[in-house]
Amino acid sequence: MTKVSGNQPADTREAELLVAMTGKASSAKTAEGDKPVFAYIASLPQPQRDIAERIDALAMQAVPDLKRAVKWGMAYYGVPDGWCFSSGAFVGHVKLMFIRGTEISPEPPVAPIGMGKATRGVELASTEELHEAQVISWMSQAALKPLASGKKPKSG
Repeated sequence: MTKVSGNQPADTREAELLVAMTGKASSAKTAEGDKPVFAYIASLPQPQRDIAERIDALAMQAVPDLKRAVKWGMAYYGVPDGWCFSSGAFVGHVKLMFIRGTEISPEPPVAPIGMGKATRGVELASTEELHEAQVISWMSQAALKPLASGKKPKSG
């Protein structure tokens, strides 16, 4: 659900965050491209917005040919061959999840519910908890192993 106050434009609506993973993070509509992801991030309350903005900036640094989308109420990041990781805001934290996280090293510590057996990630309550060098390493590794429906994952 999305909260809209007064005459606030749709692009700056504040997202109503869920407490835990329920298959999606928010009611943000599915759409590919930079603009929908930037709008999703802009809709988040603080401190989730700062965390999501930093994750997005690190993704730009780590992944050549980065593509973005909003899927299942979260920001998804990938390469032309498929999706690699996602960032979803919840009450009290942001989940950064790597779709094939069991295949990156060191394996991220959190196995999120409802995201697939191979998904691993981290839960961040503030930007201070974001270990940027580690996250960039994970993002770079994940970009080499995208998940594409109907295609075999790239080896490497």
